Amino acid sequence: MTTWQPGPAWLFVPADRPDRFAKALERSDIAVIDLEDAVAADRKAQARAALAAYDWPEPERTLVRLNPASTAEHALDLDLLAEFAAAGRGPTRVMLAKAEAPTDLDGLGAHEVVVILETPAGVVHAREIIERPHVVGAMWGAEDLIAGLGGTASRDADGRYRPVALHAQNSVLLASKAAGKLAIDTVHLDIPDHDGLARESRDSVAIGFDAKASIHPGHIPIVRAAFAPDEAALARAHRILAGVAEHGEGVFALDGGMVDGPIIAQARRILARAAAAR
Repeated sequence: MTTWQPGPAWLFVPADRPDRFAKALERSDIAVIDLEDAVAADRKAQARAALAAYDWPEPERTLVRLNPASTAEHALDLDLLAEFAAAGRGPTRVMLAKAEAPTDLDGLGAHEVVVILETPAGVVHAREIIERPHVVGAMWGAEDLIAGLGGTASRDADGRYRPVALHAQNSVLLASKAAGKLAIDTVHLDIPDHDGLARESRDSVAIGFDAKASIHPGHIPIVRAAFAPDEAALARAHRILAGVAEHGEGVFALDGGMVDGPIIAQARRILARAAAAR
């Protein structure tokens, strides 16, 4: 179980662009400083140097995305984390790219970890990975998954995810919630497709994701709007909990329908999302 409850709008920013770090924090709930895909191989040392020199004004709202455990860069990332620990500065939570087995987390026992399950092995082993005690959340990814399968496109001609991508999404969501961990929905890569992003974000909320990641600051307001309950949903949630206060946790009628345990739990979730949005 995790007690960490961040807001829903997460934003990736390249680790070799320290000029963007403060802006990412201003605009998002969680800034993910990315040492992996967002940084070219010949700039990774420069990116780590930028992190070592950074002042970290809000480390509790910042994650560092590490290179996969199977890469030589990962060991250098761990050296950077050791520098942070020795100096008593920097984020204590990290994100591990392309986690594929529980043993990939062996070098990160001093940190809370959000894992990204974005390869065939990672999705297959989602439950064992997410159940590691210092894992606080999991995100899934479509593009690396499809590449790992030997495929060519995660979406169909209508822009909808293909069934295997949805299987990965559902697997990570179910494993995260079964373990009491956060579930983070993946990024929407089509930057100008705001309608598609809004639809996906609403779907994320509807099925239980706690947050959605983005690669562009223009996506943050759209994600936040989707995760913030509308006035009608809030009003109904308040009426349901007022009914609980009057009738107890059992079954009762409200607005012409039946309210029972799952409906009460959903109402509480709506109010929790409203509080997170504030």
